[in-house]
Amino acid sequence: MKKVLIGVDYNPRSEKVIKEGYALAKKLGAEVCLIHVLADVNYYGVNYPTFMGYEGYNEMQVDLNVISELREVAKKFLEKAAEHLGDPGVSAHLAEGPTSSVILEYARNWNADMLVLGTHSHSVLEKVLMGTTASHILERTKIPVYMIPIKDKK
Repeated sequence: MKKVLIGVDYNPRSEKVIKEGYALAKKLGAEVCLIHVLADVNYYGVNYPTFMGYEGYNEMQVDLNVISELREVAKKFLEKAAEHLGDPGVSAHLAEGPTSSVILEYARNWNADMLVLGTHSHSVLEKVLMGTTASHILERTKIPVYMIPIKDKK
């Protein structure tokens, strides 16, 4: 294992994923990259004509600066997460698009040997209806995936 890609979402629970993924990568002597995906932020800036009786897009002008600000917040978050590890060799990659597809594509392009992902505690019904990013990745990946369970504290 030479390269470990760690998927990070914008949530305090990601700290556990990053720390445990990083610890594993260091035991393997592997290079580390953190990846965070913004799912289709441009979608919200599309100015559609009225459809299905809904005029919201025509009346509500989306400030395109908001999209730029979202990207900047995500970029700073990801950079800070990488810096927090105290290892200048850790890289970070911010991407946009459908989360599982983007992670898999970047893993291929970066030649990752392993993916590290957190799994959230979703209800059974939610998993059946929507699936999860982790399960979508597991169905399509050709490299090992190390899953770190992340549960809400109740």
